[in-house]
This record gives sequence, structure tokens and C-alpha cells, in this order.
Amino acid sequence: MVPTNLGQVSAFDKDAVMILEGSIYLASSANVSKDDLGALVKAVEAVSEKGPLPPIRTYLPGTGRLLGSERYALGPDGFRQALSNLQISDFEILTGAAGFNSGAEAMFARYQTGKDGGVLLLLEYPTPQLAEQHIHHLEEVLPAAAKQAGTVIERKGSLLSVVLAPTSPEYAKNLREAVDYETQVTWNEASQAATDPPITSTLVKIIMGTGVFMVAAVVLGIAFGGVRVVTKRFFPGKVFDRANQMEVLQLGLSGKRIDPSDFY
Repeated sequence: MVPTNLGQVSAFDKDAVMILEGSIYLASSANVSKDDLGALVKAVEAVSEKGPLPPIRTYLPGTGRLLGSERYALGPDGFRQALSNLQISDFEILTGAAGFNSGAEAMFARYQTGKDGGVLLLLEYPTPQLAEQHIHHLEEVLPAAAKQAGTVIERKGSLLSVVLAPTSPEYAKNLREAVDYETQVTWNEASQAATDPPITSTLVKIIMGTGVFMVAAVVLGIAFGGVRVVTKRFFPGKVFDRANQMEVLQLGLSGKRIDPSDFY
């Protein structure tokens, strides 16, 4: 089918027209005019539930892609059906290792450039760790004949790319390198802004603040010690160091008993 610009996604051939507008799928015979279809899409646009389309379809390279060969699969049944539609059912053995129970999404497209061709398969996973795990599962079940023909599975972040039934290993490599996928790293840590004070100013403030606390500690220590000395001088044994409230542990190594008042 040939893509058209009706709704979010649409395509037509000589027999039918299929349109996706939000959560509503429209199907029509090919003998309906484009104006009538446009009016229908506009009528359902207000009541359709909008949602983002899978981004994996945007990773497909545009050069050499055969329009209408794209297939999207979110489960094993759709995966097998896509393989059958693209006439590469020999790779059905990959279905169990694709990892749909881990949230995988699959995207197919057939490519033809001159005499070279092949089917590009993209598999996207929620995390790079899952992609790394399933790349080993897929390599284990990949037919030996496919490996000899140049079928290699490559990982970029959370995306696996493999060219099925390529005409040459070189073409498969070029097609994988043309996949429009880039990983992005988000840094959530606080960073230095142009309006922030310089680090030297911050260090000076820290040193000054520490000095203020040190001076305060010395002054308070002297004040407490002075009050204690004055109190002991004018009220000996009444406020601090009261002998009747002191206990001295004695080992009894001598016959002389220790009097606490001798020390206070």
C-alpha cells in the first residue's frame, strides 16, 4: 500500500484505504473520493483518543525502503505474520527469543538498492540491559546458514538491528549503520550556572563562617570557666564540686581512706 496524508497514518492501494486517527481505525473501499475521506477524518478527530505512535518506526532508514513493506509487531503472533508477509518465514525460530514478554517491540521493512536487498528488523527493549540479554538469545537460535550469509545482530543502546536474508554482508552492514537511532544521556545533577558565585568566593565565606564559630566557642568557653571559678571562690562547695554528692571509687591498696574534699 502507498502512504497518504490522511489522519495520523494512512495508506491505500487499488482495493482499499486504511486510516488511523487517534484510537479510531477507518477502512474504506478505494472508490471514495479524497475529499469525502478528509471530511470523515475531520469528523472523528474530535472524539478520537490521541496518543503517541511507537517511535521505533522513525528509526528506519529512508533510502532504499520499499513503501508498504513496513510491519510493526508487539507480540509473537504479529511477528510471525510479518515474517510471512515479507516471505522470510525461515526466521520464525527468532520469535521465541525476541523477548516480547520483556516488553520488546519489533519493526520490519524491506530494502532494495540496485541488486542489493534485504529485510531490516529492529527490536527495541525498555532498557539496554534487556537488549544485551536478548541479543545472546537471538544469536543462539539464529540459523547457521543465515550467519554464513552475513546476518549479524548489532546493539545500540536499547535497540537491536539485524538484516535478514541480505544479498551481501557489506550491504547488511551499511543498512544497519544507516539506522537513525541515537542514545541520549540525561544528567540530573545540579550544574554550575553563569550567575553562580565563583568557587573562590564560596571558599572565603566557608572559612569566615568557620572562624566565627571558632571565636564563639572560645568566648563561650572562657565565659563558662570564669563563672565557674568565681562561683567556687564565693560559694565553695555549694554549687560546684560538692563533696557530699561525690563518690570516689577506691581500690583499697592502702589503709588511708581518700577524702573527696582533698581534691575539690
